Amino acid sequence: MKNKKITTLQVAGTYIGTIVGAGFASGQEMLQFFVSFGKIGLVGLLIVTLLFIYFGYIIMELGWKLKVSSHLPIVKKVGGKYLSVFSDVVITFFLFGALTAMIAGSGALFHQEFNLNPHLGSLFMATITVITVLGGFDSIINSISIVVPFLILSAVTVSIAAILSAPSLSDATLCCIERPILLRNWLWSSILYISYNIVPSISILGPLGKQAQDRKTIRNGAILGGVGLGVGAIAIFLALYVNASSIEHLEIPMIMVARRISPLVQGIYAVVLSAEIYTTAVGDLYGFSARICDLNTKKATIVVLLCSCLAFLASFTGFSNLVKYMYPTVGYCGVLTLICLIYHRYKS
Repeated sequence: MKNKKITTLQVAGTYIGTIVGAGFASGQEMLQFFVSFGKIGLVGLLIVTLLFIYFGYIIMELGWKLKVSSHLPIVKKVGGKYLSVFSDVVITFFLFGALTAMIAGSGALFHQEFNLNPHLGSLFMATITVITVLGGFDSIINSISIVVPFLILSAVTVSIAAILSAPSLSDATLCCIERPILLRNWLWSSILYISYNIVPSISILGPLGKQAQDRKTIRNGAILGGVGLGVGAIAIFLALYVNASSIEHLEIPMIMVARRISPLVQGIYAVVLSAEIYTTAVGDLYGFSARICDLNTKKATIVVLLCSCLAFLASFTGFSNLVKYMYPTVGYCGVLTLICLIYHRYKS
């Protein structure tokens, strides 16, 4: 990594881009974790916004203090000798799983939007992700932070248009949405959502904190990033909520919402969604590969290529299935790491 320090906007943009991916921007996560619970899901998202700010700050501050290049020093610091091993396994597993979900999400988007073989979309995403990661951490920050404003603007714009054109906000249309079996209630669903998003993101947020100018930059970046994530999530929630009866079986429900507004909006959102899938895939591949080897060595290229090939093959499982089963499972496992982060913060 270079010694060039990054700004508050770059911290916030990279934070948002690391979290926002196929599950978020497609609407699949919002549909399963929040819309399926009705209006109370909106309260869950408000709690999630505050937790994004809180955990984002303490993780990046730890990265800044410890000067980390992967998630391992942070989980060792907060988890001790034994719990750190568990957290390391959970994070490393989910980084690969999330990379698989991003590649699968790209394939689902290509199939739903362009009626192309989903494997072509998956292969395309895997290829450009490899190229970016091999370009180094600076290229990752630049690629992620540039795309983020377009995603938030697109999500908010589409949502406002969807709400204005909706006949009502009745819960009656939600009966057709299947609630994942692993999600017990709206509050627990919110906790799991934070867990599976934040814990694997330590692999990027830690090194991101190391690159920040100072603690103030980290604090402001965490606040701006957390608020941005909350605004985007609430916007997508509302758009799906008012269209629940027509999107419950779709892999990429937000595309259908955009299509109802106009074909132009649909096309624009599809492009932005592809870009967001790309930014998260880049973060996941970097984090997973950095845990396996030093990315400044010659064998890094082989590791990055091998990881991408395996994720491409695993993506045949299907996008919505990955969101439905893998995300909540990792959320359950990650709760222990969140508790360790809170305990270490107040113990210190």
